[in-house]
Amino acid sequence: MKARPRTIQIYLPRGEPRGLRMAELTTSIVRVIEVPRPLLDEFTDMPEAEQVGVYFLVNDDESQDQPAVYIGQTGGVGKRLREHHKQKEFWSRALVVVSLTQNLTQTHALYLEWSGIKRANEAGRYQVENGNAGSKPHTPAPLEADCMDIFDTLRTLVATLGQPIFEPLTKGSTSTTAHDTADTFYLKSSRYDAVGEYTDEGMVVLAGSKARKTVAGSMAGTPLEHKRQGLIDEGALKLEGEFYVFQRNVLFKSPSGAAAIVRAASSNGWVAWVDQQGKTLDELKRQNT
Repeated sequence: MKARPRTIQIYLPRGEPRGLRMAELTTSIVRVIEVPRPLLDEFTDMPEAEQVGVYFLVNDDESQDQPAVYIGQTGGVGKRLREHHKQKEFWSRALVVVSLTQNLTQTHALYLEWSGIKRANEAGRYQVENGNAGSKPHTPAPLEADCMDIFDTLRTLVATLGQPIFEPLTKGSTSTTAHDTADTFYLKSSRYDAVGEYTDEGMVVLAGSKARKTVAGSMAGTPLEHKRQGLIDEGALKLEGEFYVFQRNVLFKSPSGAAAIVRAASSNGWVAWVDQQGKTLDELKRQNT
């Protein structure tokens, strides 16, 4: 779906930018409430805590190579979050989706939960703690149409609040196979063979890319070596023969960081990444700016 201009209102009940936040489109009845875990008691005192809702438990710890999310639905959001507070350790904040008119039904919630798990898995940006989405719940056609509209709104709102759970990392293919756009770049030698897509967020190294097996001296003992080892430990990089192969798309905040992980050596990604004609990322994206 093509993006379009939208107006979003964000209300800060405590006046704290990273405290409780309530976001809504000015033309929609959908509200998303961001609840930092330490402020759970404040949320459960709010009337929205008694409503039917869909919620997202997220762990956005920057020390983790991939954020995690758990998606659920319930007839009483506050009570369910209290249960998760006792039973689930991983999450640091919750995003709660409710209706301003309180007309969200259990049928809506079940469909939105199923759709959310499915779409989050497809996007591949977060580790989905639910596993797969299971089977699609039976939903009458009129309600399904409502749910699709609600989902479009909540997708925008959760991303605006800093959790792009449903936003694909790339605009093109999700792997190195048959991937070539104006933003596609390559890093190749006898020791590595990677494809990346340059995006607004940085450089995404695509699944199937091959990284150098052994770490060069210039990278040994650096934070980048720690980052690389983290990717190996969590399974994003898997040893296959003479290469470490990317098992999923991985976003790096800079082209140089991406190049360093692929080459296992400190690198200037702006000149290392080239397009099919051999033009560098620097020539195409910085010098032409």
